[in-house]
This record gives sequence, structure tokens and C-alpha cells, in this order.
Amino acid sequence: MTNDRRLRPVDLARLAGVSAQQIRNYEDAGVLPPAARTASGYRVFGEVHRGALLAYRALMRGYGPVTAAGIMRTLHAGDVPGALALVDAAHAALHEERVSLRAASEALELLALEPPAPLPRSGGLRIGEVAVLLGVRTSALRVWEGAGLLTPGRERATGYRVYEPADVRDARLVHTLRRSHYLFDQIRPVLEGLRREGSSAALRAAVAARGQALTARSRVMIEGAGALHTYLDLCSAAGAATEPAGGSAGGENGHG
Repeated sequence: MTNDRRLRPVDLARLAGVSAQQIRNYEDAGVLPPAARTASGYRVFGEVHRGALLAYRALMRGYGPVTAAGIMRTLHAGDVPGALALVDAAHAALHEERVSLRAASEALELLALEPPAPLPRSGGLRIGEVAVLLGVRTSALRVWEGAGLLTPGRERATGYRVYEPADVRDARLVHTLRRSHYLFDQIRPVLEGLRREGSSAALRAAVAARGQALTARSRVMIEGAGALHTYLDLCSAAGAATEPAGGSAGGENGHG
């Protein structure tokens, strides 16, 4: 197919399963390259616009509508390196999510190897008792609290810290992970997930589900990148990545 074929907004709309007005909106937003106009003001699209639409829809599924639109706008502004940099940034962000998830999974396995020691007594513990229980200094517990990893309550009358069983669990987890050289920023999401899910088993299931979701998203992103590559080849062949697809220019009268 060549860029000589003329397409109406409705033709592209049927291809993408959207309204003709949405196609016009895509052009106005820079998602599609500028369309030529007939003398009466109707938009005239071509195969380059069809390729742009297919690329955007594929990108949107993996990168999301905001990033996908940014990639297409940057490309149609003539900045191919800038558009590819946005693609690279999205893949880098996905990689960081995967690294964080792997850290959470490893942390859970470490926690499973660390059998919980019995508490010296029921109810809340003072900071010194928790320090003895874990074999750390009280200053370490205060540092972890200052970093937002621990949130023990306070006695109303004395203001002393009171570590409930969940606080002791969190302190034990922090201690285990710190001995394995985990950074605070790597520990924090593990704790948040544990508090949110309620148990290590539930968090492990959530981590597994998140891993599957990231793998699925990665595959869709690869598909979107492939569609973008096809569109770049089409633009190179047509020499029209940022130029109208043909036809005479005319004033906008709202028809097309």
C-alpha cells in the first residue's frame, strides 16, 4: 500500500473501533500527523495516518495513553530520538518495578528462614525489650523508626514507645533484611505490602500476581514497540512523518 490512498475519518474510526470525532481529536493532539484538507475543508488521511493510528493504539495498550500520546507527539514534531527516549524511559521504569518486586520476593524468603522468637510477655514491649529480643541497639530501632519503617505506639501517660506484636514482626523483618544489605527504600515496600495484605503468605501471593502482570505488560510493550518500528519504517519510506499525506490545502470549516 502507498500513501496515495485516501482515507476518511470514518475509515480510520472503523479500523480502531472509535468515533470519527476521536480520530479528529487524535490529529488535533498530534497523535496523528497533520492531515491535508480539501478545498472545502475536509480532512484527507492516508496510509501514514493509518500506520500512526495502529502504532498509537498498540503503544497505548502497553505504555498507557499518556506516554503513548507523548511518544507520537514527539515523533510528529520531528524529534525521533526524543520519542525513542520516552520508550526507553518506560522500559527503564518497568525494569525498576521488576527489581523492586524481586527484592520483595527475596525478602519474604529470608523472613521465612528466620523463625520468630517468642515474645517475653504478652502485650506491648518497650524499646529496650525489643532491642534485646532482636540483638540490636535501641539506637538502630530509633533510626528505623525515623526512616518510617517502624511506627510503634506511645503510652499516653509516659510517652514511652510500645511495640505491639505487629511492630515486633516489622522490626524483626527490618533486622533480617538489613543483615542482608537491603536498603531502606527496598525494605519499605515489603513492609507496606505485608501490612496491606495481612500476612506473608498473602503478600507472597500478591507478589506472584504482580510478577505475572509485569510479564504480561512487558510482552504488550514489546508488541507496541514493534508497531512503532513499523510506523517509523513507513514514515521513512513515505518521507512524511511530519508532513500532510497529500491533497490540496484548504481552510478549516469544521467539515472533516
